[in-house]
Amino acid sequence: LVFGLMNIPLLLVSIKYLGKYFAIKSTVAIVLIGVFIDLLAKVVHLEALSTEPLLATLYGGVVIGAGLGFIFKGGGSAGGGTIIARIVTSKTSLKTSTVILFLDIIVIIVAGFVFNSIELALWSMISIFTAAKLIDTILTGRPNEIIVHISSYKPLAPLGLLIKQKIGVSGTTVNGKDMAQKVDKDIIFVVVPKNRLSSLENIVSSYDNEAKMIVMEATQMVGAVNSAV
Repeated sequence: LVFGLMNIPLLLVSIKYLGKYFAIKSTVAIVLIGVFIDLLAKVVHLEALSTEPLLATLYGGVVIGAGLGFIFKGGGSAGGGTIIARIVTSKTSLKTSTVILFLDIIVIIVAGFVFNSIELALWSMISIFTAAKLIDTILTGRPNEIIVHISSYKPLAPLGLLIKQKIGVSGTTVNGKDMAQKVDKDIIFVVVPKNRLSSLENIVSSYDNEAKMIVMEATQMVGAVNSAV
């Protein structure tokens, strides 16, 4: 009850920045969190699953991160600092997980000095870092695609056609210049499934064995994957 009442001002502020549906979803989440905490603690009398600090820290972070991640994914929050995090995220380029991590670190540092327990504060930081990483993974996903940059001194239009024919994906060709030699150099940007990377390498090497490939993992994919990048 106290936790719910403390969140009323934040919920009212969130309506202005994030809309009434966010406030409604957050209210439902806050109520359910309070109910289940009381249910598990006072009715079920659920005991700690582990007294080992490392296990408790890691799995606690996983459970918290998963719960918050799905709440955020559904367009709500869990109250408190998570409402602040969502408001900050809506007005800046910061990720929700980053803001939550920053806010929690401040709370943990203060609590560590107040309760004179630096060790518990350090364990807590591991837990919130784990939670933040899981929140980030749930919100951005783990796409099965990778980004490949292919550069060559040869014209890459024919290579682009080969990639389209043999792998079935399109990309973008950019004409540039080598920084050192000041000569023309083509670059292809293409997004391919991870399991087709070896096929792409074979196609590129057969066309130009001196071509360079830079492979990067995509953190989030929006729109049609097989359309031109």
